[in-house]
This record gives sequence, C-alpha cells and structure tokens, in this order.
Amino acid sequence: MKEKFQGIFTALLTPFDKDFNVNHDELRKLIEMNIEKGVSGFYVCGSTGEAFMMTEAERVEVMKTVAQTVNGRCTLIAHIGAISQMEAIRLAKKAEEFGYDAVSSVAPFYYKFSFEEIKRYYFAIVDSVNIPMILYNIPLYSGVSMNEDNLAVFLNDDRFLGVKHTSNDYYLLERMKKAFPDKVFFNGFDEMLLPGLIMGADGAIGSTYNFMPDKFVKLFAAFKNGDIAGAQAIQHEANDIIKALIKTGCVMAAEKEVLCLMGYDMGSCRPPFKTLSDEESNFLKDTVLPLL
Repeated sequence: MKEKFQGIFTALLTPFDKDFNVNHDELRKLIEMNIEKGVSGFYVCGSTGEAFMMTEAERVEVMKTVAQTVNGRCTLIAHIGAISQMEAIRLAKKAEEFGYDAVSSVAPFYYKFSFEEIKRYYFAIVDSVNIPMILYNIPLYSGVSMNEDNLAVFLNDDRFLGVKHTSNDYYLLERMKKAFPDKVFFNGFDEMLLPGLIMGADGAIGSTYNFMPDKFVKLFAAFKNGDIAGAQAIQHEANDIIKALIKTGCVMAAEKEVLCLMGYDMGSCRPPFKTLSDEESNFLKDTVLPLL
C-alpha cells in the first residue's frame, strides 16, 4: 500500500470555461500531460482545485472525470474536506465508488471547532468508507494547528494512512516521521520540497506540478539517488518560476495562465479570485515560459 503513495502527486487545477463551468475536456488533457511527464498520482479537488468554490455536485463530477481518465494508471487521492461532516461523508463515498485509492480532508474550519469535534469529524469519515484517510494539515488556511499528540490520535489507527503536511514546520514533520515510520508523509509547499524530503517526506503534493511536473519528478529522483546538489539545482530552477508566480498576486491564477500560454484552455479562477491582466500575462510569458 505505502509504495503507491510515494513520489510526485499533482494537486490538480480545475479548468473553467468562459462562463466558469468546469471544462472536463481540458481537465482530461491536463491529466494526460501530467501522466506523460511521470507523476505518481493526483490529488483531486483540493485547495488548488478550488474545491470550496465548487458545488458538491461539481466536485463529484470532477472526481468522476479524473477517475475515468486515469483508469488505474496512477494513484488517486480525493480531497473530500468540507465544513459539513455530512457533505464530507457523501464525497468520501463517491470517491470510494469511483475507485480512488484514498481520501483526504482538511480539518473542518471557520467555526473554530474543538479538537474533540475535529476528531469526531475524521473518525466519522473513516467509519463510512473502506479506503484510507490522509490528514490534510494546512494551518495557514484552515486555522487549525495540530501538534504531535493530536496527529498521533489518528495515526495510531490503521485507517489513517498519513499526512499531507502543508506547513513549514519541518520539526513537526521530522518528529512524526520518526514516531510513525510506516506512515506516509507528503510535503505540501512546492518551494520547499527538498527540505521536506530531507526531513522525512515520502513524496509531495503540489500545485505548480500542473505545468512543470517533470522538474519535480527529476528533483525527487535526484534526492532518492543521493544527488542532493542536483536536487538543489532543480529546486532553484523551480523557485525562480514560483517567485514570478507570486509577483502576480494570485498564484493559482498565474498557474492557470501559464498553462493557457502552453496551450491548455484553463480559463480563470472563479471570483472573487482575480483575473490576470494582459500585463501580468505578458510578464509570465516573458519570465516563466523560457524557464520551463
């Protein structure tokens, strides 16, 4: 089981048409390109996929399209997180129906739930399906910070496969990997993949992998082969690109625009996310495309 969850996993963007409907044809094209470039799998309907900007029905349709397109060729993780426990369970059941290898969920947010409430949420989900759960630790956006003791409550249960660690707390990552060496830990910040691997991550889930998966596949391979200098050189290359994305003020919108410049009709992020200006698009064309 663990071997299926190592390597580079693309946190899929969701393409939209001019009316902000999901563009399933472009989604299929994006998936095929990423598979061709060597990714180990996909993380579907996460933050990068604008999950919380979509209806439950749209999330189900995206999950279905991805599963049908991949057709068993790589590992699939469905992010089914929602403030509503009932919605999360319905999405988890759909993921299982579609043949996903695991589900993942951010902790329920906004209402400042207690840890006991968060614990009930996660256990209710794993009780409802027969596929494992990957905890999604993203304190910057969720407002929920889990410590070693909190995470251990879940990781001591076999139904919890591991953690997607989107945090720069690499001390926590190292402590958890030492305490639970058989669990799977994913690095979440693309710009800090190499430090995450050094501190124990088994793989990574990232948004910029949508348009430059080959760089991160090579970085991961270099690390596994003990070529730290080679891995660091690739991290520098990726970070030059990420620096340009950040300058636009909306990384996801910039990622979609880069893909548009590459010939993929990704559309824009849904409002209230910004739409990039012509000036910003030209900036990405001049700075990012030559580095790919």
